[in-house]
Amino acid sequence: MGDFSLFTRRFAPMIRALMEESLVLLKPDCLEGRKCGEVLKRFEEANFEVYGVKMMRLSDEILQEHYSHLTDLPFFPEIQGFMQSSPVVAIALRGENAITRIREMVGPTDSTVAQKGTLRGDFGQDKMKNVVHASDSVENGQAELNRFFAEDELFS
Repeated sequence: MGDFSLFTRRFAPMIRALMEESLVLLKPDCLEGRKCGEVLKRFEEANFEVYGVKMMRLSDEILQEHYSHLTDLPFFPEIQGFMQSSPVVAIALRGENAITRIREMVGPTDSTVAQKGTLRGDFGQDKMKNVVHASDSVENGQAELNRFFAEDELFS
């Protein structure tokens, strides 16, 4: 027993370094529909490590940065209004192959075509009211985590 414990303590930081990290935002419709616990439960049951959680209101600045690829489009004000209609819950998740696995659990952006069993298929309504945002790449995961969490808000 003691040898395994030493092994675990010694190599745990390296194992953690091999895992991918992702931001997940529980959107206003998730909070209003009282689905936060169920969504978080599904991620935990899929063996993702939750290492940061906070509820926050999104400022214009953070939304413009987060949706910078959409700010020039005519429907951006609608996205902004929706995302500011209530607080969101930001979650930092990590796990093996996290980006792909989380995106599979979430389902496609358009909830109306998402399969049952995915978060959007079970709880989403349309392309905007689709329960969650999830990082789409390792690089975006890091950028988004840095955008939504201060270093001292994430725990190992």
